[in-house]
Amino acid sequence: MDAVLLALAAVWGAATGLLIPRAAYRFAVEPEEPWRTACPAGHPLTGPARGWLGPARCAPCAARATPAAPVPETPAPEPQASAAPEVPAPEPQAAPAPPAPVTTAPPAYAPGALAPLVTVLVCVALAAATGARPELVGWLVLAPVAVLLAVVDRRVHRLPDVLTLPLAAAAVLLLGGAALLPGHTGSWTSGLLGGLALGGFYLLLFLINPNGMGFGDVKLALALGVALGWYGWTVLFLGGFAGFLFGAAYGLALVLLRRAGRGTGIPFGPFMAAGALTGVLLGALAG
Repeated sequence: MDAVLLALAAVWGAATGLLIPRAAYRFAVEPEEPWRTACPAGHPLTGPARGWLGPARCAPCAARATPAAPVPETPAPEPQASAAPEVPAPEPQAAPAPPAPVTTAPPAYAPGALAPLVTVLVCVALAAATGARPELVGWLVLAPVAVLLAVVDRRVHRLPDVLTLPLAAAAVLLLGGAALLPGHTGSWTSGLLGGLALGGFYLLLFLINPNGMGFGDVKLALALGVALGWYGWTVLFLGGFAGFLFGAAYGLALVLLRRAGRGTGIPFGPFMAAGALTGVLLGALAG
């Protein structure tokens, strides 16, 4: 049963992770700009859900990325004997080389295979730690959206409201449903309180230093607090602290490598998500 559960989690992670690159490309814009509707080559993004769901490359770019099959050379016919005087043949001129086929998409289009791979690993880790408990459904639904938010924040230092607020609502509803089923190991009430506590803490940090903490981080903290609070206050504290620890380690590494200064802003969403994942895994293993 455990192997089947892990396999299903891996399939779910792969299926949802492959949808992240296109969505991340469309969402990764500045706050004043509309969501992208065309690929870097200018082709309209079409498909299910008005083009939001689909592979990383659009159809025209995917067709161009496939190299054409080589055409076999036809041997030249042998010259016939003739009594006519030989006329020197003109020197053959080299044919222009065909254009090289496009094999890769522009770098800004998709984060390659990293986001799908991370999604698979996260889903498998959650399934291994949680087991066949009702809350696992919630974790598997929330995980791909959290990875998508981390990718977008990494690119443009932005956490869109159209992702953070539905993520918080989904966390409340999914864990509320899990609390009604037998076999769960968390508390929906403590989850709600955890969301308010972590969201309120981030709101306080935002009010104290708006330049150091974005308001998108505050909204993301609502969802992460609900997930962490599901397993209690100790897990909430550990997961929240882990996010700050990961972010501080990353910032210190940039300073030591002289790739950033003390006042350089870093995207904090990925570290918040990583800290929450750490807390949820610990809470699930202890439950």
